[in-house]
Amino acid sequence: MVSGNSGFTGSMVAMVTPMNSNGQIDKTSLKKLIDYHVASGTSSIVSVGTTGECATLNQDEHVDVVLTTLELADGRIPVIAGTGANATAEAISLTRRFENTGIAGCLSVTPYYNRPSQEGLYQHYKAIADNTDLPQILYNVPSRTACDLLPSTVARLAKLENIVAIKEATGNLSRVSQIQELVNDENFILLSGDDASFLDFVQLGGKGVISVTANVAAAEMAQIYELAQKGEFVKARSLNNRLMELHHQLFVEPSPTPAKWACRKLGLIADDTLRLPMIPLTQAGQVSVNNALKLAGLL
Repeated sequence: MVSGNSGFTGSMVAMVTPMNSNGQIDKTSLKKLIDYHVASGTSSIVSVGTTGECATLNQDEHVDVVLTTLELADGRIPVIAGTGANATAEAISLTRRFENTGIAGCLSVTPYYNRPSQEGLYQHYKAIADNTDLPQILYNVPSRTACDLLPSTVARLAKLENIVAIKEATGNLSRVSQIQELVNDENFILLSGDDASFLDFVQLGGKGVISVTANVAAAEMAQIYELAQKGEFVKARSLNNRLMELHHQLFVEPSPTPAKWACRKLGLIADDTLRLPMIPLTQAGQVSVNNALKLAGLL
C-alpha cells in the first residue's frame, strides 16, 4: 500500500470542465475555478472525471484539460486525473499519459455498459495498476455504469500496492463497514461519492468526499468535513442540512448540467455550455437549482 496520500482525504471537488459557447475549453474560467477552490479550502481537484464530461472529450482534449489544470494549480492544490474507460487498454493508455507529470493520482470509474463480472473488474483494475506507478482510486457508481464493484472485490484490489482508495457512490452506507471488515489495511481510504450521505459516511469512518456540490459550495463542504474531523457533528449536520436541497437538486437533471448552470449563476464560469448529448438545464430545472442555491445561502 502506498502511504502518505494526504491529497486523498477531505472535501475533494469533482470539478466541471468549463467550455465557451462553441464548445471549446474555456481556460480563463478554468483558472477562476481553480483559484476559487484553493481559496475555499478544497483539499484536491479531480479533473475530467465523470462530472468533468470525460465521455464527450476526446483523449487529447482530456489530457490537455488535466495538464492545464495541473499547470494553473501551480502546486497550490493536488490534482487527480480522471482516467476511467470501458476498455481496459484505453484506461491504461490514458493513465500512462500522466506518468511523471506531477499528477497526485488517478480516479478510475468502473467500465460502463460492458457490465463485467467481479473477476472482470478485478482483472481490469489489476491490469491498470500493473502498468503504472501512479496511485489509483477505484470509483463505483452503479447508477451510471450498470456495474457494481462489490466489497469482496474491493478487498482483493486493496491488496495491490498502488490501489489506495475507493470513491463509493452507491449511497449505501452499509458499504463502509462491509469494506472496512474485508480490507485488512488501515491505510486504504474510503471516500463518499454521494453528497447527500457523505457526512454519515464520514461519521462511520470514511475519510472524505469527492463532491459535485463542492463545485458551488466549496468552503461549506470543506467546513463540514473539518467539523466532522473535530467530532463536532451537531455543527457539521446543521451546515450540511442547509446544503441538503442543493445536494439533491444538482441532480435534478443529468449531471453535470445543473452544476454547470449553478457555476455560471454564481459567476464562477462564463458559460454553461455542454456537448451533446448533454443539453442545457430546462427552465423548470433552473427554478429548482436557483431555489436550492438560495436555501444554501449562496444567492
